Amino acid sequence: MTGQPLNTPSGPAARPHDIYGLLCPGRAVFELLVHKWTGLAITALADGPRRFGELRRKLEGVSPKALTQTLRRLEDHGLVLRTVHAEVPPRVEYELTELGRSALEPLAHLRTWVRANAGKFTAAGE
Repeated sequence: MTGQPLNTPSGPAARPHDIYGLLCPGRAVFELLVHKWTGLAITALADGPRRFGELRRKLEGVSPKALTQTLRRLEDHGLVLRTVHAEVPPRVEYELTELGRSALEPLAHLRTWVRANAGKFTAAGE
């Protein structure tokens, strides 16, 4: 006997709220938030709506393709609202939804931790 109660399922389905479990719904959210550009894009929108070009200038090093993919993922998951204004040429703005704004607090904690510990990391290859 393994010490596990009888009639208790095992495996990923038995852990629906375990972020490490394959079937955990929170896992997809975690993976979205830790993606390379996601946290930076969310925090870049903290002060209000921005146009694509503004975001690209703010996020140094992001390619147009990577930024487009990131913004689409955030929009698809309800974190960002994309608004197209009927102008010529069309003006498109991105802003955080209420859900997106709620991600700012944990990201602020992460930024604080990074600032406090950045000098403690060793460079690759050292």
